[in-house]
Amino acid sequence: MDSPSFDLPHVKRVLEAALLTAGEPLAVPELKKLFDESLSNDMLRNVLTELASDWDERGVELVNVASGWRFRARPEYQQFLERLSARKPPRYSRAVLETMAIIAYKQPVTRGDIEDIRGVMVSPGIIKALEARGWIDVIGNREVPGRPELFATTRQFLDDLNLRSLTELPPLEDLGQLVETQALGTPVDEGATPEEDTVEAAAVPPQDAAEGAGPAIN
Repeated sequence: MDSPSFDLPHVKRVLEAALLTAGEPLAVPELKKLFDESLSNDMLRNVLTELASDWDERGVELVNVASGWRFRARPEYQQFLERLSARKPPRYSRAVLETMAIIAYKQPVTRGDIEDIRGVMVSPGIIKALEARGWIDVIGNREVPGRPELFATTRQFLDDLNLRSLTELPPLEDLGQLVETQALGTPVDEGATPEEDTVEAAAVPPQDAAEGAGPAIN
């Protein structure tokens, strides 16, 4: 590094301690507060990248998500960690996954948009549960009669899927697997009706999904 006083091993240890004990991702501006010396954003990111490399081939990895940097158990070891918890891993109904996919790939959307694509009424419980999970939020209203609410994904949604931005979303057909393997914690209790779980799966038009969606809420 370009500063004579810059002690790379020390900075790595401080970052490692902070990130291992943090309960949430830490962004670069927050991590800079750990040091008295002036570290540029680029310098700090370089150190974080090196620290991530130091943890290669281990059961825990350092990842960069939408809200910042954090350590997490590698997904391939989650099946073993689940044996230590009495809580079963979350499982999501087709209704939840379809609703989440439509919002993620078509946002911003109204409840009516979701129903038009799915071809079935959307249970209010699904929307409320996704909001409670912190995955979607209301970002405004469509300027049409009735001014329906517009829904979009949040930064928490990206963090839970270990993504930095919506451009990293997988192909539509892989979203369900990503949600079930990455989004640990409290499951979405959608209170769906039986009709919603038995309806034929709706599909977001491929051309629309490929175009991506608007930015997540910061």
